[in-house]
Amino acid sequence: MKLRIAVLAAALGLAAGAAHAQQTVNMPIVIELSGAGAVSGTNFRDGAVLAIEEINAAGGILGRKIVAPQSDTQSNPGVSRAQVQKAIDSNPYVILGPVYSGSVKVNMILAQRAEVPQITGAEAADITQAGNPYIFRTSFGQQMSMPKIANYIRDGLKAKTVALLWVNNDFGKGGRDTFIKEMNARNIKVVADVSTESGQVDFAADVVKLKGANADAIFVYTNEEESARFLREARKQGIKTPLIGETTLLGQKVIELAGDAANGVRGHVGLTVDAPVAPVLAFRERFFKRHKYLPDHNGLKGYTGVYAVKYATEKAGKFDRKLLAKTMHGLTIKPEQEPGILMEATWDDKGDIDRISFLAEVVNGQQKVVQILPKLGK
Repeated sequence: MKLRIAVLAAALGLAAGAAHAQQTVNMPIVIELSGAGAVSGTNFRDGAVLAIEEINAAGGILGRKIVAPQSDTQSNPGVSRAQVQKAIDSNPYVILGPVYSGSVKVNMILAQRAEVPQITGAEAADITQAGNPYIFRTSFGQQMSMPKIANYIRDGLKAKTVALLWVNNDFGKGGRDTFIKEMNARNIKVVADVSTESGQVDFAADVVKLKGANADAIFVYTNEEESARFLREARKQGIKTPLIGETTLLGQKVIELAGDAANGVRGHVGLTVDAPVAPVLAFRERFFKRHKYLPDHNGLKGYTGVYAVKYATEKAGKFDRKLLAKTMHGLTIKPEQEPGILMEATWDDKGDIDRISFLAEVVNGQQKVVQILPKLGK
């Protein structure tokens, strides 16, 4: 009798566990919560958390609530690979993250083999060139963003020469190569090519090299904390040359860390919470209310990634990882169809995203959008 009761209890327990699994959808967040990428990763994580809380409060996806266990890559590619494998072992529907390109390059192979869609904020150009049908960006790849900033340097600044500062990691290397290619295509000469290290603290010697190049503009392509340190050193040494960058040079955290030294910085911004777009500004306020700080572009990446998965799943009509990936390719989502997407977005056959972007300048400690740039596909 006792044996029958024990067997029945075990069966009921298994049934309850299966029922719970059917009522939820597993979307692990594998992200940089410590190390050099903590600023980026924490923003991405918190954006995703806000979206998940909103979706769950509204009934979930196809009636299932999202569960999103978090794991820290420590901004280390090897650790990220191990954490993604652990996430795969939990039978996920989607993996959210990481942000750092070097980590994504080593762990996306695992997700591809397991046929698990991966939503990333990484920007290295070659991530989506490897033929992986399960990788999707929520930020521009460098091959999408660099032509826009190159056109501004040529047409807006009328520059004939440029000095380049970049971080020696996968993100920086990909950006450097793509940037130089775009400069060559526009007959703009790169007169200084200065590499720096991830986590670098002292930029005094680098600023001296850039000043000595006497370029018409200086293009800065480093991660957020390093960008802030560079800007403080550039101000200290009295650089007057226009400082141009991408999203990582004009982000909210850079402005907070660099203070007045960020004023006057200009560049192309793929995503910004200061965009003159009503749904984005509303997201900014909701994010601040929930997390008690203002997000940068990475917060938008995490938030819109979750809503993209929601919309594509509902469009497919069921939870099927292969079908989700197939649905995402060539998909355009408009805010009137899914308000959480914030701005119209399209994913191509490689998983690259296309949407409007912005030219911006830091004025009195605030990022000011000066021009809206159309989708490349238009």
